Amino acid sequence: MGWIVRREALRFLGQRARLVSALVRPLVWLLVFAAGFRAALGLSITPPYQTYITYETYILPGLCAMILLFNGMQSSLGLVLDRETGTMRLLLTAPLPRWWLLTSKLVASTLISVLQVYAFLGIAAALGHADPGWGWLLALPTLFLSGLMLGALGLALSSTVRQLENFAGVMNFVIFPMFFLSSALYPLWKMAEASALLRDICAANPFTHAVEAIRFALHGQANWPAMGWVALAGAVLLGLALAGFEAGRGRRRAR
Repeated sequence: MGWIVRREALRFLGQRARLVSALVRPLVWLLVFAAGFRAALGLSITPPYQTYITYETYILPGLCAMILLFNGMQSSLGLVLDRETGTMRLLLTAPLPRWWLLTSKLVASTLISVLQVYAFLGIAAALGHADPGWGWLLALPTLFLSGLMLGALGLALSSTVRQLENFAGVMNFVIFPMFFLSSALYPLWKMAEASALLRDICAANPFTHAVEAIRFALHGQANWPAMGWVALAGAVLLGLALAGFEAGRGRRRAR
């Protein structure tokens, strides 16, 4: 695991554009879109907040989850590339269980994702859109758990996609519905005003539970039901990813 974490860290440090894009994307939402939505969207008191909040404060946890989601998908994109270049085959020939190697890959990408989240929070605080506090430290386990779940989603997708070109399309097909059909941009009660069905879809979205778990954690509270659903979804997705890689191994042996 230490070797894989080191390899992923070196790869990330060699891809500075990846860090820039990971930070620019949520900052654009925070500084540009939130400024326009603030006037159009009124927010009442929404748990865990005890008073009225600005729209920038509301979407901050969703933007943290966005970083985890995009980085989890990009790491899985690198996994597809490794498989095409043969690096993944070399890794899987190590005398270690396949599930341990893939889990190490997942942990490595999640650690990098969490570091990007804290970099984003630091910039948001410098711009006056976030207040540093104990909630940032308390949010670390929640961010790591959410990153594992979203990274496992990427692993599950990469286990079924064989070509790099196809994975890019699959990423867009998964990322944008997960993000927009969640509570990242609007509270669920706001969704219910438009459509009860839309609200139910958002409530069933694992990304919504990740956003709400992060929201409560940054506010210094624990949302145990949301964290439980995130952990359950992560375990299921990781199981699907491991099963997918084992199935792919069987197909290669058959050929």
